[in-house]
Amino acid sequence: MQTLNHWYRILATGFCFVAFGVGGIILSLTVLPLQRCIIRDAEQRKRRARHTVHVTFRSFIKLMQWVQIFNFDFTAQQTLRQARGQIIIANHPSLIDVVALIAMTPNADCVVKAQLFRNPFMRGVISSTGYISNADPDQLLDDCAASLARGNNLIIFPEGTRSKPGQPLQFQRGAANIALRSGCDYLALRISCQPSTLTKEEHWYNVPKRKPTLAIHYIKPIAVHSYRNLSSPSLAARQLTRDLQSFYQQVLS
Repeated sequence: MQTLNHWYRILATGFCFVAFGVGGIILSLTVLPLQRCIIRDAEQRKRRARHTVHVTFRSFIKLMQWVQIFNFDFTAQQTLRQARGQIIIANHPSLIDVVALIAMTPNADCVVKAQLFRNPFMRGVISSTGYISNADPDQLLDDCAASLARGNNLIIFPEGTRSKPGQPLQFQRGAANIALRSGCDYLALRISCQPSTLTKEEHWYNVPKRKPTLAIHYIKPIAVHSYRNLSSPSLAARQLTRDLQSFYQQVLS
């Protein structure tokens, strides 16, 4: 029975990956173009597209739960529902972290890799939502500050990519620079996935022997105003990055 269950979860995981890609294409060819035709105001159109993605990702989370490839423990959900104009930071152990966070966060904005704008499954969704490209670092900071000023919630992983299991955290300065440029504080979350799956080192079919649980917990707000008083922006970004990394190392240990 254990072997049958394991093979079932491999097949169900593959089905969910296919469903995710097909869903992205369907949104890009139907719902999102219709919204572009009906809604003339660009900012309102982006908000509607982000809400569509929010609802779609919530459905995708329910699909993964229904086919029994994941358990979910989202105690941070109530905090995220009430968030407005906040920078949401978290560690990044698995591939579906951002899907779960967008599913829980109304009007979520996020920074995406430039190459995703060329991905046939996701480029239509990304261009419609106005998600922020990391292609130009200076423009990225301005775009993030403008998004936060409009009341969007900005999801950022300070590591910049998924964690490597068994290795120390390595935070990049992007999350610090965005907070310092915008003047917005953080909402700090902790993500855990046990047993570990969908990490940077694993293929989708490397399914663990028992069903994993993805848990997302709210830790606390982290203020950044004191760092803005340091002698230079680069010094402030380095110090804030070190402090965030140290904080998360303690939380995860």
